[in-house]
Amino acid sequence: MDRFEIGHVTVHRIEEWQGTFAPPSYLFTGFTPEGWDPHAEEFAPEYFDPATGRLYAFLQSWVLDTGKERILFDTGAGNDKDRPGLPIFGNLQTDFLGNLARAGYQPEDIDIVVCSHIHVDHVGWNTRLIEGRWEPTFRNARYVLPLADRAYWDPEDTAAGPAGIGEAVNGGMYEDSVAPIISAGRAEWADDRFEVAEGLTLHSCPGHTPGSMMLEVAGKGETGMFVGDVVHHPAQIYRPEWNSVFCEAPDQARETRRQVLEMAAAREALLIPAHFGGTHTARVLRDGTGFRPVLR
Repeated sequence: MDRFEIGHVTVHRIEEWQGTFAPPSYLFTGFTPEGWDPHAEEFAPEYFDPATGRLYAFLQSWVLDTGKERILFDTGAGNDKDRPGLPIFGNLQTDFLGNLARAGYQPEDIDIVVCSHIHVDHVGWNTRLIEGRWEPTFRNARYVLPLADRAYWDPEDTAAGPAGIGEAVNGGMYEDSVAPIISAGRAEWADDRFEVAEGLTLHSCPGHTPGSMMLEVAGKGETGMFVGDVVHHPAQIYRPEWNSVFCEAPDQARETRRQVLEMAAAREALLIPAHFGGTHTARVLRDGTGFRPVLR
């Protein structure tokens, strides 16, 4: 699923990184073997590596080409970023821009960048290091960012912000990947039902971060839901009550996840999370009072 259509939109998957990340017992709060074991075989090897006991994950972005505009959804971890709180994504040297070019796009071709939320692995390629300065990577684009995340992450804002693991993991991220976009006059702050382009609408999905947003793509009777980190892994479709350890507001994240899965099932939508392996997408079916994924 590196290239597919949703209505009038052509979607290209742009990979940055793939590999084993963490054991499920670490990533999921509320994890139980009873909730995991019945599905473990289904998840291997595309979503779980039995040899290491770790989840298999991707950093990936999506170019949505409407024929009029080229929209880049989420920008991964980026190169040269110092990430002492999450060293697996620190000082990367990936061929992300080469993969973008192989899909047919140069940075200057991107008209709009949309970040589903402000976290270290979703804003990284907003900027790149040029002669010792963080400069916007997509120099012709406007960057659409969640309004509710600005006050939460801006270190100069006096409002209550992140603490604990969120603060540790995302340290330095705002300064090198968001503030330079604001300084360059490229930032546009979005709230619920923000229209990115015709048929492309952002919906507020708070919990993972205060400003987390889903991009709904609708047209020709088809719907795609780019959900960012509302769903990290297929296990959370079976177990919506399992948050990731990186969810900033746990109760709200669980409620949002159930609402998004219900919407995906009701609309027979293609679910496109940020980190899925396999086909990198899923369908969601109701299963009694819960849900189950269709991954192939």
